[in-house]
Formats: sequence, C-alpha cells, structure tokens
Amino acid sequence: MGFAYKFDDADGVYFTTCAVVEWVDVFTRSIYSDIVVESLQYCIDKKGLVLHAWVIMPNHIHLVISRKGTDGFSDIMRDFKKFTSSKIIEAIKVNTESRRNWMLWLFQSAGKKNGNNTNYQFWQQENHPIALESNKFVKQKVEYIHENPVTAKLVDTAQRYVYSSAKDYAGEKGLLPIIILDEVYYP
Repeated sequence: MGFAYKFDDADGVYFTTCAVVEWVDVFTRSIYSDIVVESLQYCIDKKGLVLHAWVIMPNHIHLVISRKGTDGFSDIMRDFKKFTSSKIIEAIKVNTESRRNWMLWLFQSAGKKNGNNTNYQFWQQENHPIALESNKFVKQKVEYIHENPVTAKLVDTAQRYVYSSAKDYAGEKGLLPIIILDEVYYP
C-alpha cells in the first residue's frame, strides 16, 4: 500500500514540491522562471495563496505555503500547474530555445502517457505536500529551500539567488511578497 501525500488541513502550512517531468532543466532560463513568479503572484493576489518560502531550482520548485479564502490547496496547485505548464510550453515554442525540439518531444511523450493531458505534460503529477506542524520542522524546510541553490553550487550564498525568498528572510526585498514564519507561529 502506497503513502498518499495530501493537503488534509485547510488551515495548515505545507512544504510542497513541483518537479518538471523527467527532471528537465527548464528553469536555467529566466524567461521560464519569470512565468512561475508571475503565476505565484497571481495565486497570491487572486486565489488566496500565502507564500512563506520558495525557490525555483533548474528542474523543480519548493514552496512553503498556507492559504486564506475559499480556494483549497489542491485547487490552487492544480490551477498554478495548469497555467504555468501551458505558458511555458508556449514560450518554448515561440522563443529561441536551443533545446526546443527535444523539450517539446519529451513533454509531448509524457502527455501521451497520461490520460489527464491532451497534448503535453510539463509538471509531474504529484505535489508531495508535507504538513509542517512544529517550529523545528518549519525552520528545517525553510533552511532547506534557501540552501538548495547553494548546495547545487548555483550561488555562493542563499541571498544571492534571485528566484528564492532567502533575501526576504535576510531582511531584503525579494521578487514575491511572503509572510515570514517565525517562532510565534507554533507556540
């Protein structure tokens, strides 16, 4: 019997990951990362997403999120992934992308294997949400997110990575509005 990851608590805080099919390094190009940033901003403004920490790595993203309003986590993530998928595929088609044919073929092949898709599949199906139920777990996941680009040797310090909330946690302004989780969150 497998373990299903689910957003069970509507008022919870979750660590979640969205990975590109076949772990393709799409987000090495800022044009695609910017689509993710714009979509996260939309979800914050219009869908009730509350972003606490985030990072866009070359082939996946990590988020620490909660929500407000009526849209559920699963609905927010479904809409986010559907929108970013179509926009990124469209951007790959129209921009000068040296890996265009290979990437489109790979995403189309993945789409054909999945009955939920009509043409392409960009994101892997699962989000793997993990409920964060203690200050220790929150701190661990936020540090993991921020250190991910350092561990991957993309930057020498977390705050230098543009597509992350590390700047916000260092007292600077990042690309997206976040609500910093601190020790007060879990008394």
